Amino acid sequence: MTVDTTHPALDQALLYPSPLKEFWQAFAHNKGAVAGLLFMIVLVICALFAPWIAPHDPSEQFRDFMLTPPAWLDGGQLQFLLGTDEVGRDLLSRLIHGARLSLLIGLASVLMSLIPGIFMGLVAGFFPRLLGPSIMRLMDIMLALPSLLLAVAIVAILGPGLINTIFAIAIVSLPSYVRLTRAAVMGELNRDYVTAARLAGAGLPRLMFITVLPNCMAPLIVQATLSFSSAILDAAALGFLGLGVQPPTPEWGTMLASARDYIERAWWVVSLPGLTILLSVLAINLMGDGLRDALDPKLKNAQ
Repeated sequence: MTVDTTHPALDQALLYPSPLKEFWQAFAHNKGAVAGLLFMIVLVICALFAPWIAPHDPSEQFRDFMLTPPAWLDGGQLQFLLGTDEVGRDLLSRLIHGARLSLLIGLASVLMSLIPGIFMGLVAGFFPRLLGPSIMRLMDIMLALPSLLLAVAIVAILGPGLINTIFAIAIVSLPSYVRLTRAAVMGELNRDYVTAARLAGAGLPRLMFITVLPNCMAPLIVQATLSFSSAILDAAALGFLGLGVQPPTPEWGTMLASARDYIERAWWVVSLPGLTILLSVLAINLMGDGLRDALDPKLKNAQ
């Protein structure tokens, strides 16, 4: 049976392949990115269905099983697969519920910095002489301070807690979005399609948000992915310093802080939350590399 290659729809499909299919092929070419995606899918499922997946309540204390080792070690219990902490709480349940907070902090902080960062970057790019210098000097001042130190200062002023942690991490991440958006806008403003849109009578809002912004989104998506992992690390660091999410709420950084006194007696209490943070950040960074390869035409052609 022969295939009719003269059919117009088939010719169009061959000449213009699906952008989504091309994106997935380029993304799937990076095996590390696929592995990171699979790990993040598992983590998101655990976060969404934590009350049903977790074997115990994360705050329930089993006083008869304090510092119980994981089930595969001597003295371990099958009902506590990853062991218990210093007050007898199930580590596996707390890690699963902690994923909800870590992913929430990462997503919320990225959105809270991405949206105003894009707007400020667009304004700085479209008004390089009027508003651009003042916006960029403010971003330079923020970048001159170490990000974690700035986040600690903000949380110290506002007070510890989940909302203030998200707010502090969003402020720390803002300069990267502003600078990246401005650089992308400055590179697009001299292109022919922008000139054509101006001659066609497009207003400033249409030029900014409909004409130019969609062509600047590829590097912003990659930056947002990498900022997601940085937000998880910053939240864990603030929690470890006692300035983030407060106990007994299960959060990976807070779990590390409360368990550091038992590192010699019960290594699993410290190692497992730290390993969870490591794997999560590594998976997100690998996904960011895959997105960069898939969204950059030069890298796709090189493959």
